[in-house]
Amino acid sequence: MELRLVLQIALCLLVLATVTNALPRRNPSVSIDIFPGLLGNRYITIKKDGTTVVTGCLDHNSHTHLSIERDGSCTHFSQTAETASDVLEHCFDLGDAHWFGGPEQFYQYWPVEKDMFADYSYVTKQQDNQGIAEPYWLNSDGVYFHVDDGVPLFIDLNNGNKSLCFKAKNAAPYPPTTIPFLNYSICTYADAREAHEHAIQTVLGKPTGYPDERMIKHPIWSTWARYKKDVNESVVLAFAEEIVSNGFNNSQLEIDDDWEVCYGALTFRESKFPNMKNLTDTLKAMGFRVTLWVHPFINLDCEPWHSEALEKGYFVKNLDGSVNSSWWNGAGSVIDFTNPEAAEWYVNRLKQLQEENGIDSFKFDAGETSWLPQLPVLNATDIQNPSIYTTSYVNTVSQFGPMIEVRVGQRSQNLPIFVRMLDKDTRWNWNNGLKTLVSTLLVMNMVGYPLVLPDMIGGNGYGDIVTKELFIRWLQVNVFMPSLQYSYVPWDFDDETIAICKKFTDLHAQYADKIIELAAKATVDGSPINPPIWWVDPTDEEALAMNTEFLLGEDILVAPILDIYTVSRDIYLPKGQWRDELRSETVTGPITLSNYSVGLDELAYFTRVSA
Repeated sequence: MELRLVLQIALCLLVLATVTNALPRRNPSVSIDIFPGLLGNRYITIKKDGTTVVTGCLDHNSHTHLSIERDGSCTHFSQTAETASDVLEHCFDLGDAHWFGGPEQFYQYWPVEKDMFADYSYVTKQQDNQGIAEPYWLNSDGVYFHVDDGVPLFIDLNNGNKSLCFKAKNAAPYPPTTIPFLNYSICTYADAREAHEHAIQTVLGKPTGYPDERMIKHPIWSTWARYKKDVNESVVLAFAEEIVSNGFNNSQLEIDDDWEVCYGALTFRESKFPNMKNLTDTLKAMGFRVTLWVHPFINLDCEPWHSEALEKGYFVKNLDGSVNSSWWNGAGSVIDFTNPEAAEWYVNRLKQLQEENGIDSFKFDAGETSWLPQLPVLNATDIQNPSIYTTSYVNTVSQFGPMIEVRVGQRSQNLPIFVRMLDKDTRWNWNNGLKTLVSTLLVMNMVGYPLVLPDMIGGNGYGDIVTKELFIRWLQVNVFMPSLQYSYVPWDFDDETIAICKKFTDLHAQYADKIIELAAKATVDGSPINPPIWWVDPTDEEALAMNTEFLLGEDILVAPILDIYTVSRDIYLPKGQWRDELRSETVTGPITLSNYSVGLDELAYFTRVSA
């Protein structure tokens, strides 16, 4: 970074006022003051009812034009650089407020003021599990920030200072552009809930429908974590027979990696699956629907399919015209879903695969921009942000209906499909383990994706062995989320595990109608299915900081065990009358229940009986 920019940021942060909480009431009076600072920058102060809630420093970059417009409770900022080498940077003090939103991450903290990013590119990417990169941040003072489409955005968060900085510049992973620009909005409302409800209506959007109801009610069973690539007809049949014989229901059985002749062939390898249609007929007679893991790649040695797509110009190219890239299963090329002809070709091949083999639906993997040959050249007007690829991919595959799942999202909150949490590791901690299930759920809901599919119960087992305790506690965390997804199985442990898992699988099914009701509600008002517990009282400081509890709707509070060798925890209940479903008694909040006992076969949850 240029010395001039470093100096500007330092000077700005020296004069930023402390953010304090505003009075929690409706229709606040909002004012904005902008005044000149040193080195051509500008200071900004936004006040709500006379109380400062935002302070920031806008790098004015000499004579670069900066436009600021008011629209009710929102202020819109627009700046365009003078030259391609200019860097635009606007920084804001985080103050004492709690912050929510931002990207999906490997270390998924909540609230997000605990995160740290330095010159961090804001695109979907495999790095840090950033399958979702919605540029939206909301704070406990009722203020939200939203960056417009197409901005070549980098962020700094807590990078040496307690601040959030938006930067626009001509640098990878964004394709070269003539002039960087930075457009975003800051909106101020009475509290965090009111602000977020406004964001849903104006910038985030809401789903137009919801996923298949059977996927909500009964578990998905995947071959991946238990078998990895060691799948074939006999393995799949044995897996299905075990599920049935142990008395578990299903929504579908998903056959994961390594069923193809080669990656991208979309043709079954006969040595593994000699007659796929017979297999799917058998599975359906057993009560299963059958889904299949697919991806947007064709490996370089996967012939004749790679040559066909290359000849037709269906792959993403980089600036040098190369279509070569790599992914976790080798060297390959990526279908260009921003090219309508390429997208149609891919869809038609999948439809043929379905019809010939009795496949009910698909699990669509990948879709992040980092798998593209860099720097990518895409068929889109908005070329400054390659995440348009993610949007195009998800839009294309969504036509396969409500039984699909994807693992990425970008400006696609409107789609009526499950978005899966990116692969979780078989661990307890914040290192992509059990603790991040709750925080990832909250982040996804609060950036506009309420149709969350948790990853497989127990994690993916990448070098780690799932224990009985971790497996059971993982299931319990998932019970009040929209869906359950098994791969590791209870009968690999003992009879007690089978009994406990049946109990909680049945508990999820018992509340499935409630989840479906909330999914339908989300299509009307965009409300999160699993909001943070402050949703019922956005003025509650204890609730605003809570990262180990969550809600189902507004009436069920869930407080799972997230630590190893633990059979008790503190539970916080916001205001209202809460029925303790484990103890069958009523508790009045706000209150902390200290050292609340929760055995291995128990899950603490509470139903709000009155506000």
